[in-house]
Amino acid sequence: MADAKGFACSVVTPERVVIECQARFVALPAHDGEIGVLSHRAPLLTRLDVGPLRIEKSEGQTELFFIDGGFAEMVGDRLTVLTESAVAPAELTREGAEALMAEAKAMTGVDDVAHAARQRMKRKARAQLRMIA
Repeated sequence: MADAKGFACSVVTPERVVIECQARFVALPAHDGEIGVLSHRAPLLTRLDVGPLRIEKSEGQTELFFIDGGFAEMVGDRLTVLTESAVAPAELTREGAEALMAEAKAMTGVDDVAHAARQRMKRKARAQLRMIA
């Protein structure tokens, strides 16, 4: 059963700690689908994909970020999200997402590495466009 006070949640990028709070629920974009986290969850270590990270705080507010991959670890009652970037939806622009999509479509490599990079960039652009809309 989830704890009323929630659990500690931290989102960290190489530049800064983006948020540290008490959360009731967190939805993560895992590499293989969305994962929901509540307090007293079994230990977890997962690779993250690009997409929305939703944090429902214990006080009732919800924080939303666009994250650019990384890892999430739940140990005890502490969730730590390590990501390359965490951006609030208000900081995303349609022009930026469309430019990212155009850049992905213009990539020319034909090997597996180039294909994976192109697909990841397209997923990133689509996820940003969904968050803006």
